Amino acid sequence: MDSPVSDALGFVPDHDQPIPYMQRTRDYYIAIGYTTPYRWAHYNDAPFTRLAKPLSQARVAIVTTAAPFQPDKGDQGPGAAYNGSAKFYQVYDGDTSVDNDLRISHIGYDRKYTTATDPGTWFPLPALRRAAAAGRIGQVAPRFWGAPTNRSHRVTIDTDAPEIVRRALADQVDAVVVVPNCPVCHQTSTLTARALEEAGIPTVVMGCAKDIVEFAGAPRFMFSDFPLGNSAGKPHDVASQDQTLELALRLLESAPGPQTTMKSPLRWNEDGMWKLDYNNVATMAPEELARRRAEFDRQKELARANRVSA
Repeated sequence: MDSPVSDALGFVPDHDQPIPYMQRTRDYYIAIGYTTPYRWAHYNDAPFTRLAKPLSQARVAIVTTAAPFQPDKGDQGPGAAYNGSAKFYQVYDGDTSVDNDLRISHIGYDRKYTTATDPGTWFPLPALRRAAAAGRIGQVAPRFWGAPTNRSHRVTIDTDAPEIVRRALADQVDAVVVVPNCPVCHQTSTLTARALEEAGIPTVVMGCAKDIVEFAGAPRFMFSDFPLGNSAGKPHDVASQDQTLELALRLLESAPGPQTTMKSPLRWNEDGMWKLDYNNVATMAPEELARRRAEFDRQKELARANRVSA
């Protein structure tokens, strides 16, 4: 409980700080019956590659954890429940010269506060195109890449990240913007950014889960204190999306060394009460936890079938 003294001094409420996603996730899965805590990737250092040319001459690519819309895989639109059947398990390419229908129903974004009605909040291709048109970057790379959201550190490090590196080198990109959505996405994206930097390609992770990205040792991190699913800015707010990308580009240019975090000055709302809700077991009744366990088991089966066919 915040005290009158705190109020008089102008302090914000204690809840209004970055959500501790790692602890929330551990507590949540224990509460629904999974007693082995997940081990998050953790590094105390990070590789770091400086830009080799001005951004105005650079070819910039995007790595995303969003999935291409699959009409035969059930509801993937705004408000859709978690949809394990829409997951993907191999790195994919996308053509940046056309619009792409990418969705996030397959991952654990914030379904209470994220509208999921504007892909520009999780896939900043429109903002990157605008930056290219304005001369802020040299060009958008011809392809973007989808990184599978994989709980297995080894699969990400040994298989998926090296494949993205291979494609980035083939496309001769000069920098990569990496955009996660869910908690595990933030880990996947950070591990991918590390691999790209080790290969000599500068990166910046644009995300909302500060603890996960910093724990895993991102070379550069552009942090937006927004609900998961809005790493690239606020929905239907072009100015917000352009400002978020611009901050990420500045970080690409100006980071003094590895593990540099820049925090966006933008706020989701004034009271920050949304931070109390995401996977917070203290607010869930036993019946709700049981329902979530049953639904999680069902979605695992759907995802398993999709993995086998991948």
